[in-house]
Amino acid sequence: MRRPTRDNAESQRRITRRGLIIGGAQATFVGALALRMRFMQVDQADQFRLLADENRINIRLIPPARGRIFDRNGAVVAENVPSYRITMVREEAGDVDEVIARLARLVELDPGELERARRDLRELRGDTPVTVADRVTWGDISRVAVNTPALPGVTPEVGLSRRYPQGRDYAHLVGYVGPVSDRDLENIDAPSQLLLIPRFQIGKIGLEARQEDLLRGKAGSKRVEVNAAGRVMRELDRREGQAGADLQITIDNSLQSYVHARLAKESAAAVVIDCDTGDLLTCASAPSFDPNLFVRGISVANYRALLENKYRPLPNKAVQGLYPPGSVFKMVTALAALEDDKADLGETVYCPGHMEVSGRRFHCWKRAGHGNVDLHRALRESCDVYFYEMALRTGVEKISEMARRLGLGVQHDLPLTSVAAGLMPTKEWKLANRGQEWVIGDSVNASIGQGFVLASPLQLAVMTARLATNRNVTPRLIKSIDGVEQPTGRGEDLGLNENTLREVRKAMFAVSNDRRGTAYSSRIIEDAFRLAGKTGTSQVRNITAAERARGVTSNADLPWERRDHALFVNFAPYDNPKYAVAVVVEHGGGGSTAAAPIARDITLQALYDGDPPLSAYPAKDRGRISTQQEELRRTRPKGAPDGSDRA
Repeated sequence: MRRPTRDNAESQRRITRRGLIIGGAQATFVGALALRMRFMQVDQADQFRLLADENRINIRLIPPARGRIFDRNGAVVAENVPSYRITMVREEAGDVDEVIARLARLVELDPGELERARRDLRELRGDTPVTVADRVTWGDISRVAVNTPALPGVTPEVGLSRRYPQGRDYAHLVGYVGPVSDRDLENIDAPSQLLLIPRFQIGKIGLEARQEDLLRGKAGSKRVEVNAAGRVMRELDRREGQAGADLQITIDNSLQSYVHARLAKESAAAVVIDCDTGDLLTCASAPSFDPNLFVRGISVANYRALLENKYRPLPNKAVQGLYPPGSVFKMVTALAALEDDKADLGETVYCPGHMEVSGRRFHCWKRAGHGNVDLHRALRESCDVYFYEMALRTGVEKISEMARRLGLGVQHDLPLTSVAAGLMPTKEWKLANRGQEWVIGDSVNASIGQGFVLASPLQLAVMTARLATNRNVTPRLIKSIDGVEQPTGRGEDLGLNENTLREVRKAMFAVSNDRRGTAYSSRIIEDAFRLAGKTGTSQVRNITAAERARGVTSNADLPWERRDHALFVNFAPYDNPKYAVAVVVEHGGGGSTAAAPIARDITLQALYDGDPPLSAYPAKDRGRISTQQEELRRTRPKGAPDGSDRA
């Protein structure tokens, strides 16, 4: 049956309308597609060309050369040496396990190092170069280079590694570097990409850590072209980074080496400071350790040996070791009393061998007593009772104030880790920290550097330099940065009464040059170089009344850890102070027998800029000193100067 003409016409209109709609939609889609293609191919051509290049071009960081460290005379203390290593990039390697298996046939891979590399390859970004083998030989590098077609993503590289040619002599001062750890990253706000490179090294302790920003430098970058397998085909361009700053420190390498040799077999510390500039010429802690062991990761056995050593080689005793200063503190007590007009230079105090204070007996080291003593004799023979009396008159607040004025109880600003502030106690301090009121016996103990008083060898050297010059001498460790001289620590006038100081210095001179002085056996014979000093012996145990009644046990009969600490401070020459020295020998016994001879030898070594002539020593000691000098020359590191070739 035929459809009406009207229906056919209507149907035709509908088909035409739909065709137009569909055609319009198609035309719109094709037009939009054409516009999009034009936009991508013309307007965004440069961007997509860059994205295409990034599929075949990698940008890699170039670690900067770390700044070097030199001693005051230009001797190298920390340097960079070439180091061969093999790296792998996960994205370029493909099957990592297969590539490592092939590599292992060519190069011996350390299991522990390989395990760390596998972990880094899993966890780090795929384009990060990971060190698979470090400190390999040139032969290993050659074999890998020849077989690169079979080792996608593997690259033999030549980098730089830190080396400390002086070994143990600078371990505590300069410190060492090591790979960046997770803990390091946690302590750094917004760490740079440079720090995220596996095995990248930063300073861990000492100068290396405190001057990290200066020494690290700034990274460079290079663009390399890689093929489909990820193998580097060529280097397209390179932007060199900025090497770290070179530091020159104030330490004298020859003297530092000598001091470490002289302190051998002791648990001790020694500091030598230039009285004019504040330069630290020596800052030694013994025993020491080889910092090179830490650069690539010290073994468990070696680290355990350091931890279990009773002489504690890891801490820097010179700046963070705190000790009761004992009798070397007596100059502080004397100056506090004299400056506060609580005593005068001519008066005497009677010493019967003890003093009764609030029902407690405080003893002098000399059981029979010293009789009537003035300031000069009290310092020369180290009478305790005289200083007990000065403390009762003056009070602990004035004594602590004078101590801080002389550099004790102060955290000196040095670029070293764990520089201790020491402790100069006050009534307020005891109440806040011990929850107890200050008692008069505390002042008596503090007057002779015992009780709560604590000081480091560095602080004692600073104190001695200030006593010698009446200036606010401040210790300086960095002499120059990239050749630019740094401010000295000469300091302004302390403002102490010069007449009073002169008498204190005279008494210190008598300590070493008067037959009744406690350090007479460790004097210097050469008139131009005579020293002024003070012995100290600080107790580390309580002596009971029963022990005193039967006789105090000698240090020689006690276990090492219960013996007294031995201390000695001095400056020289007496008439024109050039160097101040502080020596602490842990559990060494008496300051006059253990610390004073070492300090005298160090002082002479500094004054003569090398081994002094035997004529500088007392005649009875010259044979022993000659043998000692020869032994020390043999035990010092090979290549260390001994001054024997100097006029």
